[in-house]
Amino acid sequence: MMTTAERASTASRIDSTTATIIVQQTLAPPDGHTKFVDLMVGMDNPRVVLRFDSWKGAIFGRYDVFHAHWPELTIRGSSRMRRFIRRRCLDAFLLRARLTRTPIVRHLHNVQPHEPGDAAERRSLERFDRATDLYIRLNPTTTPPTDRPVVTALHGHYRSAYAHHPLPRPRRGRLLYFGIIRPYKNVDGLADAFSGTDGEDLELRIVGSPSSGQREMVEAHCASDPRISALLRYVSDAELVDEVGRAELVILPYHEMHNSGAILVAMSLGRPVLAPRTESNSALSHEVGPGWIIEYDGDLTPDVIRSGLHDARHGERSAEPYLADRDWDHVGRIIEGAYRQAIAQVKHR
Repeated sequence: MMTTAERASTASRIDSTTATIIVQQTLAPPDGHTKFVDLMVGMDNPRVVLRFDSWKGAIFGRYDVFHAHWPELTIRGSSRMRRFIRRRCLDAFLLRARLTRTPIVRHLHNVQPHEPGDAAERRSLERFDRATDLYIRLNPTTTPPTDRPVVTALHGHYRSAYAHHPLPRPRRGRLLYFGIIRPYKNVDGLADAFSGTDGEDLELRIVGSPSSGQREMVEAHCASDPRISALLRYVSDAELVDEVGRAELVILPYHEMHNSGAILVAMSLGRPVLAPRTESNSALSHEVGPGWIIEYDGDLTPDVIRSGLHDARHGERSAEPYLADRDWDHVGRIIEGAYRQAIAQVKHR
């Protein structure tokens, strides 16, 4: 955690008279659902101007830094021809970046794609990584894929984003999974484990937009266990705050868990989380304080769920998790510093 003096030092290195940086993002613009892009826009930094997802803008536009998030998503498509065209757009962009000496910064949300692509996609992503000038990682446990410089800018919290929505009191015995429902997030395993618990004192709520095949899986679990209910669509911020607020315990049973926006949503709304023990989750647990992230080893089982709920009810924890180092104004200054570092690197290369 950074001390007050270290924060002041970071801020002082970026003077308010410093030239504005124009940043071309691979993120789509905000659409009314709070996502990472909304948090970045909310940095409210007048020295950084953001432009959003457009191959035309990336190849022909004028900007100072190219900032990539989930680069695999920029070259995927619903048809072979669409994927081919997008890979060629990426090649054209990489040529432009080399000729114009435009720095490329990549945010490491995850080191490897959750759903791997084909060989052509992997070759394109390898070319992109070789061209990347600087990485921004969301936690200090992330190892970048190349030896380029790396800056740690913690994933900001959601407190201010959700502050104007009423937060209901938790309902005893209510367990919640929320977020996009994809195979690696193991919602199927969660529902199986929950159905193995005894008694009518628990309920499981599943909230989120399902990927292909996941809707049928969740609906089958709801039909087989009346204690399981689901809301299978994107939800508004107000609905999300309401669902999280009503939960006594949030369960995120991912098979792979490195960086999770959902766990930070739960922390921001003051709800404890049951999650697998990973290096990044353990680091976050140490940061936010004991009792907020209840880690388990191995498979999620009925006993793990019962034990996690017992710890959530009876374990010691502070009135709220410590998230001061995840304030977006602070994170934004670190990201701005990363942009300026990348510009300086390319200039003196």
